[in-house]
Amino acid sequence: MRVLVNISYNGRDFSGFQYQHDYRTVQGTIEKQLKRMHKTFVRIHASSRTDAGVHALNQYFHFDTEIDLPPEKWKFILNRAMPKDILINDVSIAADDFHSRFDAKGKTYRYKVYTGEKNPFYDGLKTHYPYKLDISKMKEAMAPFIGTHDFTTFSSAKAEITNKVRTITAFEVTETPDGYEFTITGTGFLYNMVRVLTAYVLECGRGIRTPDTLNMIAAKDRTVIPKTAPAEGLYLEKVWYEKL
Repeated sequence: MRVLVNISYNGRDFSGFQYQHDYRTVQGTIEKQLKRMHKTFVRIHASSRTDAGVHALNQYFHFDTEIDLPPEKWKFILNRAMPKDILINDVSIAADDFHSRFDAKGKTYRYKVYTGEKNPFYDGLKTHYPYKLDISKMKEAMAPFIGTHDFTTFSSAKAEITNKVRTITAFEVTETPDGYEFTITGTGFLYNMVRVLTAYVLECGRGIRTPDTLNMIAAKDRTVIPKTAPAEGLYLEKVWYEKL
């Protein structure tokens, strides 16, 4: 039986989603509980992997089990065993050939920035960017990203994937009472891509960089955008599937 789980978590005190020996991770925390239940190791397969300090509002993973429990019972048992920074939102039974990662059609990320004075209550939850920002300049920088492009310039230099072509279907910025929130949806994202895009847009909004997005894309050169926005402002907001 294949069990599909939807979770949220506060990534502030995790060293990312993916299991790491001797480090606290979301995957390691969940697999530890499943091992207690099954008396043997159970691997979970996630829709995506988040970095240290990155949060998730709506993320999926699946695992296979011989324990026959109804979804609501799985949800209750798992939530009871989870630490305070992980929440099991929903559990369902998936088709045997469903895969959380390979069946995903796209993802939406949200990046939260606050301006003005530093607020200790936002620590780990929003990025402090204490500068005046021009929203029109940010929108000018963001608009050309819509479509299919090679995002080499806007990915981590550590990315080992050869094909860096991705499709962005939406990229928006909204003003909040204390700053701005950016939402971006695409078919897939390269390592650190959302954070590099955000760093670029913020510099355009601040006025220390002129919006020149198409030329930046065409350059296919990571060194022209050297900064990466901090992890704490990033949230995996939604994973898109055809039938969910």
